[in-house]
Amino acid sequence: MKTLVWVEHDGKTVKDATLAVVTAAAKLGDVHLLVAGKGIDGVAAEAAKIAGVAEVHTVDNASLEHPLAETVSPLVAKLMADHDAFLAPATSNGKNIAPRVAALLDVMQISDILSVESDNTFTRPIYAGNAIATVQTSDKKLVITVRGTAFDKASPEGGNAKVIASDGAGLEQSVSTYVGSEIAKLERPELTSAKVIVSGGRALGSSEQFHALIDPLADKLGAGVGASRAAVDAGYAPNDYQVGQTGKIVAPEVYVAIGISGAIQHLAGMKDSKTIIAINKDEDAPIFQVADIGLVGDLFKIVPELTEKL
Repeated sequence: MKTLVWVEHDGKTVKDATLAVVTAAAKLGDVHLLVAGKGIDGVAAEAAKIAGVAEVHTVDNASLEHPLAETVSPLVAKLMADHDAFLAPATSNGKNIAPRVAALLDVMQISDILSVESDNTFTRPIYAGNAIATVQTSDKKLVITVRGTAFDKASPEGGNAKVIASDGAGLEQSVSTYVGSEIAKLERPELTSAKVIVSGGRALGSSEQFHALIDPLADKLGAGVGASRAAVDAGYAPNDYQVGQTGKIVAPEVYVAIGISGAIQHLAGMKDSKTIIAINKDEDAPIFQVADIGLVGDLFKIVPELTEKL
């Protein structure tokens, strides 16, 4: 089986989300990568070094400077004539492209897989991760999104893949046009790749208190900063911080939940963390059911003391 993997990149480097998808694709067969964009020679060279990759298909075209799903999906559909499965990370970009590819191929998409049981059988979470479904498909072409936290990352070194270049001639005119983007610049580690995450909830009371308590602790730990949906909705933290079913799915080595009650929506995004530390004044908060270490008390006293001792 030949698999085609969509490479997430920023025009300069390959994003970590791609490495987990390579691991999943390798369980199905030969791994081929697709790097699309403008001026992507550096990205293609980096992708070719990923362990386990056989070929890297590149499409370097001005119309792909800001790859839109409407432009990319017909391109992927054409390449699928020579491939059996298309895999993309379950990121906002991957979840935008994959359904369109599935529609063009007239197949059912398999979303957010956690494991590969065979070449047509997979597991995926349902009911906000409270149950795991085993699904089997009879489609001859597979379109799959991969939950990155469920698979080990492939080594970014050690590969020597063949690079096959195309200029993308004949790319279809997209019905959408790139206008602009506002990308948050974070000094701290990105949530999906951070080894330690400190998250705050609505109990912090305000944006000022959120940053006054969470940021210093995160700086001491070299951690990424996250937030519950309630905290984001209340305006305490930007959308990029949201962890949960409708936010980012994370699985760091250490996850510190401060003032977070533990709603199902939030637990779905972080319960795969290796060690979960919870600080909450409510001893019956659901977060303590998944926490490895729980501390019941006033976060406004505990967190500054913890930060000071670190």
